[in-house]
Amino acid sequence: MPTSNTPSAIRIGINPISWSNDDLPALGGETPLSTALSEGKEIGYAGFELNGKFPKDAKGVGDVLRPYDLALVSGWYSSRLARRSVAEEIEAITGHVHLLAENGATVLVYGEVADSIQGQRIALVERPRFHSDQAWQEYADKLTQLARFTLSKGVRLAYHHHMGAYVESPQDIDKLMALTGSEVGLLFDSGHCYMGGGEPLQVLKKHIERVCHVHFKDVRKPVVQLARNNLWSFPDCIINGTFTVPGDGDIDFSALLDVLLAAHYQGWLVVEAEQDPAVAPSYIYAKKGYETLRNLLADAQHRSV
Repeated sequence: MPTSNTPSAIRIGINPISWSNDDLPALGGETPLSTALSEGKEIGYAGFELNGKFPKDAKGVGDVLRPYDLALVSGWYSSRLARRSVAEEIEAITGHVHLLAENGATVLVYGEVADSIQGQRIALVERPRFHSDQAWQEYADKLTQLARFTLSKGVRLAYHHHMGAYVESPQDIDKLMALTGSEVGLLFDSGHCYMGGGEPLQVLKKHIERVCHVHFKDVRKPVVQLARNNLWSFPDCIINGTFTVPGDGDIDFSALLDVLLAAHYQGWLVVEAEQDPAVAPSYIYAKKGYETLRNLLADAQHRSV
């Protein structure tokens, strides 16, 4: 596996969405998980995030990954904390936390899906928002309590700012980080950051102390502009090629890596790009993303010496 030049504290993982999309089953839905795992291992990835094709129990996940000598990076959790109490959310999240912890994952990909339109054909401008400081503070307080619980089990909550959800824009990220405790980690997603109106380098620099997980998703800027001009939904963005793997779009990942290395980031870099595998063949694009990050990491490490 060609990772000798990769800093040992940083590992490169991938999300199975390059092979099959849970929200849009027509995109690679026929591809078995074994294909993703075997091809990802062959390319050089050290681990995978979960998707809907993984078993739902801790032992089952371990049994699936073990033959490929792949680590469990993390796994998405669909939370409804904006509409539920902390106690209700703790009850709902506990099984997922245990599944991650028992398989060696130390971060949880937290997605707030209450009122979200991310899976619907609804223009992104119609996404939910907190309309008062009180609403923001109440949500933030609940989130801090929930993050304190997951951390007590050895898993840090990594909040995924996401298109179509309550926390999407750089201003949303600023507000959430300001109002929550340090227990709440930030999942920095370069593609969602750009699509949400942010400059990825600026957002990463501003919140680097809270970043505990990283999704490196590239964007095709001309398609982003089309999405904004035509009021696309998130599924529209995916189907029309807004996102791609690092090295195939317009984001400067070298600069982002410099910031992460300077801050001694020790987590995962996860290649994640919602695309149609019939248009962007899974193996070819997963390989491109891996090789791009491997080479950029090696270059960044040399610059930091």
